Amino acid sequence: MAYVIGIAVVGVIVYVLYARLIKLRNGALEALSSIDVQLKKRHDLVPNILKIAQKFMDHEEAVLTKVTQMRSISASDYDKNNPEEVAQHLEANKQLQSAMMNLFAVAENYPELKSQETMVRAQETFEEVEGHISAARRFYNSSTTDLKNAVEIFPSSFIANVLSIKAMPYFEMAEVEKKPIDASDYLS
Repeated sequence: MAYVIGIAVVGVIVYVLYARLIKLRNGALEALSSIDVQLKKRHDLVPNILKIAQKFMDHEEAVLTKVTQMRSISASDYDKNNPEEVAQHLEANKQLQSAMMNLFAVAENYPELKSQETMVRAQETFEEVEGHISAARRFYNSSTTDLKNAVEIFPSSFIANVLSIKAMPYFEMAEVEKKPIDASDYLS
């Protein structure tokens, strides 16, 4: 009788750990999906910004081409259950963000573009979308931390290994965001 109760207790513990791992993995995938929604907004906004900028920035073809290339790469499909593909997708989006920041920096050299109302609105909308991406990134990274802890800490690590549940990569900020801001760039 004690043997049956022992097996039942172990079975319940295994099930609870299994259910927790699945819940955490699904939470991380949900958070990743919310990032994708915000990234889609950014991807939809980029062509409009490029059209506006292209009217004024004839000599900046390399900058415009880089943004177009990064948008194309970051918009490609990926397997959300494959941590390596998720990491590549997140990296491509960091590169797009960097290219867009470069575009806005170069746009500062074109007074007629800076004063163009549609460009100002597009830039404000882009910054708003970036704020939403930042919030989604925080939620995703929090969910990823919870999943990573469960996947790495025994006894749930054993069940995660059996089920091939792996930790998701973090969505870290781009290198350009980590650099200190030089106020002299903005004072002219």
